[in-house]
Amino acid sequence: MTTLATEQPTLSLRLREGTRSEHEDAEHSGYISKLMGGELNTAAYVALAAQQYFVYQALEALNDAVRGLPQGETLLFDELLRTPSIAEDLAFFIGPDWQSQITPLPATVRYVAVLEACATSLPRYAAHAYTRYLGDLSGGQIIKRMLERHYGVGPEGLAFYTFAEIPKAKPFKDVYRERLDALVFTEEEMARAITEAQGAFRLNQELFADLGAIHC
Repeated sequence: MTTLATEQPTLSLRLREGTRSEHEDAEHSGYISKLMGGELNTAAYVALAAQQYFVYQALEALNDAVRGLPQGETLLFDELLRTPSIAEDLAFFIGPDWQSQITPLPATVRYVAVLEACATSLPRYAAHAYTRYLGDLSGGQIIKRMLERHYGVGPEGLAFYTFAEIPKAKPFKDVYRERLDALVFTEEEMARAITEAQGAFRLNQELFADLGAIHC
């Protein structure tokens, strides 16, 4: 009797399923719930954008190192770069001296330290890139609509959520997941990626808690 080999779940599926609980916890944090419900103000969003600047600056500073890793080049897309867009938003909201006006919160400092430690590990980088970029292209678009609806923020303040070079998110996300699933990882590396992605969502939750302590 021939036994058919069981098809192993893909990395993108394992990342999605393995982070479901952490993802939901982050989404339902008090700060995010109130921001999306129109209970806060524009300043509360600008504070989030400021912290995102430090996070994305650290994430995208890894690109040269990741490009030098075996298979790393396949996960890098110029269309995804967010640091310039966040800088544009902060200049709009705060003014030309915005860089001197923002400071990383304790949770952001921890987040940045974790990202900086990922330079030599593609599984770790892949987990953080997946968490941030696919989140921006998915739930991030809902956040954009809520900011427009509740706070009257227009295109000039939402460059971060506007992917000018990605006119249709779904086909791009499909390609990104295909690139993830094509990575040749050992089982240990796959597990490392799942653990790192879970940690990324917890870091986001800690960041939202810090913001909530100030703005809620």
